[in-house]
Amino acid sequence: QLQLVESGGGVVQAGGSLRLSCAASGPSFSEYALGWFRQSPGKERKFVAGISLSGNKADYAISVEGRFTISRDNAKNSVYLLMDSLQPDDTDTYYCAADHRYSDTISRLWGLWDYWGQGTQVTVSS
Repeated sequence: QLQLVESGGGVVQAGGSLRLSCAASGPSFSEYALGWFRQSPGKERKFVAGISLSGNKADYAISVEGRFTISRDNAKNSVYLLMDSLQPDDTDTYYCAADHRYSDTISRLWGLWDYWGQGTQVTVSS
């Protein structure tokens, strides 16, 4: 079982950057695809970015393609999301997630992911 703890959220002006971090504790971290999702109150959780077991594959929602970069450091049991050119529409609670997989693939379906962090708030002011 993995426990995930996010950090790095905050308030930033439009055009600015933030770096979210997620530290994992538990066994076999390298056996998990890792991802970031976002959610507003009363709305469905949405995929933002994911990275495969090997770290060689990444997938992004079209709304963040070219602005956000996901990375992982298996030696530190951590995953990161670098968010550049932030816009007010990026405002949300962001969640780190882990998905135990046997292949080097990434799922966009939040219901298939196994473990979740508590969330970190990102607010972009105009």
